[in-house]
Amino acid sequence: MPAWMSPYLFGRQRLSGPDPDHGSYRSFASFKDPDGNGWLFQEVTARLPGRIDPATTTFESAKTLACALRRAAAAHGHYEKRIGTEDPDWSNWYAEYMVREQAGQELPQ
Repeated sequence: MPAWMSPYLFGRQRLSGPDPDHGSYRSFASFKDPDGNGWLFQEVTARLPGRIDPATTTFESAKTLACALRRAAAAHGHYEKRIGTEDPDWSNWYAEYMVREQAGQELPQ
């Protein structure tokens, strides 16, 4: 049996079923097809920083977009407190924050 199909992965024994927290890169499933090919699937719910093309920004659902908007709004609120005034260019600030966050880059302050 190939090493990647063994019940051990990175020195740990795999447990049956999904990761209870559905953490990205933590749940696996494997099987052999009728031709004898081995398959290993991994649950990926969020990409690691640097694993996404920074020139591309996508959101897999309205829910993830809304969550990104809430995080940007909270960060922007801190930014406005620091500058001591309303930011008339808030939409550009939100956009820059969300693109950088998704690309795993340093966030605007």
